[in-house]
Amino acid sequence: MSSPVHARPQTPGRVGPMIAVAAAAAFLATFNETFLNVAFTPIMADFGVNVGTVQWLTTGYLLVAAVFVPVANVLYHRFPTRGLFVSVVALMVVGSIVGALAPTFGVLLLGRLLQAVGTGLLTPLGMNITLAVSPREKLGLMMGIMAAMTTLGPSLAIVLSGVLLTVVPWTTLLWVFGGLCFLVLLAGAVVLRTVADLGRPVLDVPSFLLVAVGLVGVLYGVSAAFGGAALYAAGAGVVGLVALALFIRRQGRIDNPLLDLRPFASTPFVLGVLLTMLGLLFVFGMNVVIPLFLQSARGLEPLVASLTLAPGILLTVILGPVAGRLFDRHGGRWSIPLGFLTMAVFVTLVGVAAGFDSIVLFGALYVPAVLATAFVIGPAQTFALSHLDRETSPHGVTVVSTSFQIAGCVGTSLATGVYGALSGAGIAAGRAEDDALLTGFHGAVALVVVTSLVGIVLAIAAQRASTNARAAVQAAAGAEGAEVQVGTVDTIMKTDVHSLQTDQSVLDALQFFVRRGISGAPIRDGAGRLAGFLSDGDVMRYLSAAHPSSTSIYSYAVGAADDLEQAMADLADLNVLRLATKDVITIDAGASIADAVAALSDVRLKKAPVVDADGRVVGIVSRSAISRVAIDEYLQEREAARQAAGV
Repeated sequence: MSSPVHARPQTPGRVGPMIAVAAAAAFLATFNETFLNVAFTPIMADFGVNVGTVQWLTTGYLLVAAVFVPVANVLYHRFPTRGLFVSVVALMVVGSIVGALAPTFGVLLLGRLLQAVGTGLLTPLGMNITLAVSPREKLGLMMGIMAAMTTLGPSLAIVLSGVLLTVVPWTTLLWVFGGLCFLVLLAGAVVLRTVADLGRPVLDVPSFLLVAVGLVGVLYGVSAAFGGAALYAAGAGVVGLVALALFIRRQGRIDNPLLDLRPFASTPFVLGVLLTMLGLLFVFGMNVVIPLFLQSARGLEPLVASLTLAPGILLTVILGPVAGRLFDRHGGRWSIPLGFLTMAVFVTLVGVAAGFDSIVLFGALYVPAVLATAFVIGPAQTFALSHLDRETSPHGVTVVSTSFQIAGCVGTSLATGVYGALSGAGIAAGRAEDDALLTGFHGAVALVVVTSLVGIVLAIAAQRASTNARAAVQAAAGAEGAEVQVGTVDTIMKTDVHSLQTDQSVLDALQFFVRRGISGAPIRDGAGRLAGFLSDGDVMRYLSAAHPSSTSIYSYAVGAADDLEQAMADLADLNVLRLATKDVITIDAGASIADAVAALSDVRLKKAPVVDADGRVVGIVSRSAISRVAIDEYLQEREAARQAAGV
C-alpha cells in the first residue's frame, strides 16, 4: 500500500498558509457542533420548547453534516479549490445570520442546518487540502495539527460559550461564529490555490438520497434509543441499514459513484477509521456529560463547569503536533494502544474522583485522559490514509470525514443516553438525586472505558494488518514468475546499504565516507532501525563553527595543519548522533514509485533511506534508480511498438 501524494506541487512559501487555512476550517467545522450546547436553557426559555426539541440543534446539525460529507468529494474535483472553499464558508456565515435573527425556533433550526451543510463540505475539503500540499515526510505532523484542531473545536466551544453567556445573550454566540467564519473566508480567498486535479464528476442523486436516508435513519435510531421511543428507534435503524445496503450496492454498479468503496478493501484503512471514531466518541461523550454532571450534581455554574475542561483542551492542542511527529518517526505501533490505555485508566480515576467534593482533583485527573486522545485521533487518521494511494485517497478522506460526524452523533447520544437512563432509573427507585446522577455518570464513564479497551485490541490488530499487507506486497514482488515492475520502491531500491552505527565517532564516519566514496550515510541502531543521517556537509558545518580554519582539507596548504589535527581529534571524541539529522526523510518499502518521486521532489533529494514496517533500514532509493526504470520501460514499450508495426 502506498501513501497519499500531492495532487499538485506547491511552493514552500505557500504550503504553510494553506495548511493554516485548512486547520482553521477544521476548527470551525467542529467548534460549531457544540457551541450552542451551553445555551440550550435560555433558548428553551425564549422559544418555549422542551429539551427533546432543543436537542435537535445539535443532533440535526450532526445528521445533516454527515449526509453532505460524501458530496464534498464530487465538488472538490469539479470546482477550483479557492472558489469552493469561499462558497462553503459563506454558507456558514449565512446560516449564522439566519440563526441570530431567528424569530422562531424553526427558523433558528433552519440556520443551524445551513451551517451543517457547510460543515459537512468543509471538513473533507480542509483535510484534502492538507493531504495535497503537505510534504510527505511531515504528513503525520500536519495531520496531528488537523486532529488537534478538530479536538480543540468542540471542547473549546463549550468553554468559550460558557464565558460569553455570563455577559451577553445567546444570540451573540451566532454572531461570534459568523465573524470567525468571515475571517477564515477572507484568509482562504487570499492564500488558497487549486490543489486537486479537476474534471467533470457527476453527482449521482439516487446515491445521495440513499446515503441521506441511511445515515439519518441509523443516527436517529441511536439518538432516539434512550428517549423512550424504542419502537421508533428500531424502525428508523432498520430503514437506515436497508438504505445503506442499497447505497453500497449501487456504488458498485454505476460509472460515477458518490463514494468509491475501494478504500474499504484495505483492512488497515478500515481499522484506522474505527480507531479514529473510538477516540472521537470519547471526546464528544465526555465533553457533554462532564458539564452536565458538574452542573446538576455539584451545582456549579456553566462557566465553572466548562473551565474544568480547559487545561486538558489547551494542552491537547500543543500535544497534537508532537504526537504527529512521533508518528512520522515511529508510526503508531505503540502510541495508539498506549493512548487508549491512558484514556481508560485516567477516565476511570475521574469516575472515582466524581464521588468526592474536590473539583480540582476531578479536573486534574481528566487532563491526562483527554491528552491521550492526541496520540489516538491524529495518528489513527494518518495510519488509515497512509494505506491508500493517490487515486483512492480523496475517497478515504470522505470516509474519515463522515466518520467524524457519525462519531460525534453516536458519542453524544450514547453518553447522554446512558447518563440519563441510569440517573432516571435511580431517581425512580427513590435514591437521592445526587447519588442517582453519580450512578449515571459512572455509567457514561464505563461506556468510554469499554470503547477504549476495544481500541487497544483494534490498534494491535491494525498494526498486524499493516505488517501483513506490506509483507504481501514484498512477497508478490519477489515471487518467481511475478512481473519485475510491480511499481513499488522495494523492487528498485539498492539493498546493499552503506550505513553507520550509533556508537561510532564522527571521525570514523569520515573515514568510512572516504573508503566507500560516498558523501553521507544513514545511522542504524542495534536493531537496524534508522536513528539519523550524517553527511559530510553536517561535519563541515560543525567545523566551520568550532574550528574555522579547518573547514577544508586545503588548510594544510596555508599552514593550518596543527588546527586541522586538533579538529580531527575533536571529531574522534564526537558521537555521530551529535551532528546527525534526526528528522530523516524516509520512504516505505511498500510505497509506490510515484510516491518516491513525489517524496524526493518535495525536498530536492537525490536519495533517501527505505524502511520496513518496523522502521528498519532495508535499502536506499535514488533518483538515478528511478530514472533507469523509466528509461528501461520507455525503451521496452518503444521496441514492442516497433515489433507490432513490423519495423
